[in-house]
Amino acid sequence: MSLPFVKMQAQGNDFVILDAIGHQLPDMDTEFVKKICHRHFGIGCDQLLILQTSDDADAWLEIYNADGSSAANCGNGLRCVAALLMSRLACEKVSIGLADRVIHAQRTKHGVQVNMGKVVVEQVHDDFLDVNMGNPHRVSFAGEILCPERNVEIVSSYNQHEVFIRIIERGTGETLACGSGACASAIAVWKKLNMQSPLTVHMPGGDVVVSMENENVLLEGAVQTVFSGEYCLS
Repeated sequence: MSLPFVKMQAQGNDFVILDAIGHQLPDMDTEFVKKICHRHFGIGCDQLLILQTSDDADAWLEIYNADGSSAANCGNGLRCVAALLMSRLACEKVSIGLADRVIHAQRTKHGVQVNMGKVVVEQVHDDFLDVNMGNPHRVSFAGEILCPERNVEIVSSYNQHEVFIRIIERGTGETLACGSGACASAIAVWKKLNMQSPLTVHMPGGDVVVSMENENVLLEGAVQTVFSGEYCLS
């Protein structure tokens, strides 16, 4: 048996997308997720994304890290899935359900923009800021900080227009980009500067733009379909 999939990426943050709306999927146990995400023995990706039916949105999204653990949010993954859904549904806007929110996405001239919703600033420290985007982040202004229970963004420099970061994702390791991490970093910089203006977030894999609208965080950037295929189940 084989399993159809789509491989997509956003700023080098790559995803394997499986469709449980139109196909019967095997159990998403830890070993299966780790195998399909493995870059030598599987398809290879940072996160595995599962599309499910939803009563409240165009689709429901399940997110798994490369180590088999589950995640509650993924900004770049949402933008990739939104692009896929918009192509399939022949529309310019879609909604996607997550565990704690329904997000809305639309096409723009720069790619795909997703409204990430409201964020919670949990802790402010001189050296770091803890932010919850539906998933937990720690934005560090003092170099690498070990925090295995959170995604960590390491800020190397910033001003009112741009910020440069590295990313260490919980359950995956260092990645080229992270959408929710880019949003968390923007929140941290805005707190530091005591102002809000659209920020270009520079990551090793590319750039996104983060802005605010009515207390909601907007994430915008390019996405790409890399290839599609069938994964052999054996």
